[in-house]
Amino acid sequence: MRVLFVCLGNICRSPAAEAVMKEKARKAGLDKEIVCDSAGTGAYHAGEKADPRMIEHAKKRQVAITSIARQVNPNDLIEFDFVVAMDTSNYDNLIKMASGQEQINKIFKMTKFSSNSDHDDVPDPYYGGQDGFELVLDILEDACSGLLTHLKSKL
Repeated sequence: MRVLFVCLGNICRSPAAEAVMKEKARKAGLDKEIVCDSAGTGAYHAGEKADPRMIEHAKKRQVAITSIARQVNPNDLIEFDFVVAMDTSNYDNLIKMASGQEQINKIFKMTKFSSNSDHDDVPDPYYGGQDGFELVLDILEDACSGLLTHLKSKL
């Protein structure tokens, strides 16, 4: 099962989602069955490591963010089983990129898998303070648990 997490620049939310999901899959003994990656709808930070603030906040939760930013491409919608957008804007951009209903059916918003309905989107913490990174990780921890449950039903 291949899962791609997508945000705008691929340096905060999507690499954090990738890392959180990898850790949850590892703890569930499913790290061979569930393969994760992340990308951005924009190429603003392609080739860069994740935002140091996100890396630091995730590290406090024993989650290692190691990915290098890249831009999502049309082949991703073929190669991945699930493409999970962090917010409505990125979701809409992915839908526009899709070349048919089969690909559209692979695209979801991250919060669809959340048990906490307080957030429709995973907010971008880039221009905010430290609390924003913690909020993103809280949302991702919850939503990745729901996504893991969903993926287990498909394995």
